[in-house]
Amino acid sequence: MQFWARWVAYVPGVFVKIKREIPVESLPETCIYVANHASYLDIVLSYIAIPKYFVYMGKAEIDKAPLLRAFFRDMNIYVNRKSRSGSYAAFQAVSDKIRKGESVFLYPEGTIEAKGNLRPFKNGAFKMAIELQVPIVPVTFRNNWKLLQNGGFFKSHGRPGIAYVTVHKPISTEGLSEEDLVHLRHNVREIIARELHQHESR
Repeated sequence: MQFWARWVAYVPGVFVKIKREIPVESLPETCIYVANHASYLDIVLSYIAIPKYFVYMGKAEIDKAPLLRAFFRDMNIYVNRKSRSGSYAAFQAVSDKIRKGESVFLYPEGTIEAKGNLRPFKNGAFKMAIELQVPIVPVTFRNNWKLLQNGGFFKSHGRPGIAYVTVHKPISTEGLSEEDLVHLRHNVREIIARELHQHESR
């Protein structure tokens, strides 16, 4: 996956500059990676920013995009947002992965915000992190929406350039309960929002 991600980025001339608040080797073995979502490029570059094994939880519509389907096939989990039972099954599958010691990457906005604005976060990731007592690692994709606009590969405007990614420090959920969910969700969103605001000119 990392090889294909670098190839997909290299061909159109997208170079990745990663700011790490902790070294890669210090990232938790089991955690939930939570990121903002403004471009399909986010999915590809996540494999470069996080050179550790993780499972993606993504919307079922990705299966219709040939290039992204290659990334999601076999090792990731689709969620049908239009089906309550489908969403529940997907979250159960993700929970099972975490219990086995695997990490999960997801986007709590639930959809792409084409202009890079940060949408409200949904509760799912944070509820799961508290229930399973695993840390959250926020990830900020600072300008991917400028390099590949919404619509997917070969269907939208894109350009070469430098993609800036920040991998933040893990946030512990040890000892937290459901009463802390809103505070945790707000804290993670604020970390990403501040990073976007500090570099909004890029």
